[in-house]
Amino acid sequence: MVEGAGGRKVTALDVDVVRTPSTMELSQRLLAVWDAAEYWMDTHRPDVIAIERVFTQHNVSTAMGTAQAGGVVALAAARRDIPVHFHTPSEVKAAVTGNGNAGKAQVTAMITRILGFQKAPEPADAADALALAVCHCWRAPMIARMAEAEQKAAEQRKVYQQRLAASRRKATGTGGGPVGRGRTTERVSTLEGKTR
Repeated sequence: MVEGAGGRKVTALDVDVVRTPSTMELSQRLLAVWDAAEYWMDTHRPDVIAIERVFTQHNVSTAMGTAQAGGVVALAAARRDIPVHFHTPSEVKAAVTGNGNAGKAQVTAMITRILGFQKAPEPADAADALALAVCHCWRAPMIARMAEAEQKAAEQRKVYQQRLAASRRKATGTGGGPVGRGRTTERVSTLEGKTR
């Protein structure tokens, strides 16, 4: 868990990794992830949750497990109305190292430096979790601006489509009006348009 203070300043608050034995039943492993996620969310009350988005990996079972665990965490966040954002491993690596293909050692070294740690976070997966959180803190303002721009574009598109429709109705004489007369005019115009 990290706290962003605007710009690129981030502070580590806490970190942990949920580990389950590979011999444990999948449902029980996911329950352990659920329990840990609920505990962390109830204890720390985060403003947002960042989850790794898995596209493809060479090890399909690892990819499936990561996706399933991410789904459990997303569900726990949704039950608390906490927004969830997904970031790919290459986005995370690029954000913290400048290289989307960086190795685990490079990510760990940069997270250690970014967060001002004296030594690398332990266990090793903790650095990945912190990198994901830092990535989101740094990308969140851009994500918000993009969402705002997309909303404005959708509103402008709607206004444009309404104006275009009104212009077409005006050009074809189907502008509406009182129910009886407007509908008759519309039908005549449509028929005339088809016969010419």
